[in-house]
Amino acid sequence: MGQGTGSFGKKKNKTHTLCVRCGRCGFHLQKSRCSACAFPAARKRKYNWSVKSIRRKTTGTGRMRYLCQVPCRFKSGFR
Repeated sequence: MGQGTGSFGKKKNKTHTLCVRCGRCGFHLQKSRCSACAFPAARKRKYNWSVKSIRRKTTGTGRMRYLCQVPCRFKSGFR
């Protein structure tokens, strides 16, 4: 078999799967490294040259279950 059209049918193995930290399908199975958040590294992957991707992942894009309670608790002096 050459490198032509027939060989493209053989590519059926998955390289990436779900990441346990960020939930995206960017975890490389052979490298054991997530391309989206750099798991298992301690620091999360974030680059300032990609402002749009930072905006997607920042605080306020999720439910903010804890952070929504803080202003109310601040008013009462955290009692």
